[in-house]
Amino acid sequence: MANGWSLVIGLIVVVAMCLAAWFFSPKGDNLTVWRSTLILSFISCYLMWAIIFMSQLHPLIAPKRSDIRPGRVPN
Repeated sequence: MANGWSLVIGLIVVVAMCLAAWFFSPKGDNLTVWRSTLILSFISCYLMWAIIFMSQLHPLIAPKRSDIRPGRVPN
């Protein structure tokens, strides 16, 4: 599943988890702390995963082959 749909599917899963955290967080004095902690954790994990996934999908530095003669390397 190494394509752009992985990011969309991951985003949908994270949004569902954030909504679940919003509605099912324990009620009480610390309701806001629970909600913000869970939602920020889900979003941070998704962003870290998405950045690493995209950097592996489209690397900035292209690998170079060492067995090609210097005059035959395309630009």
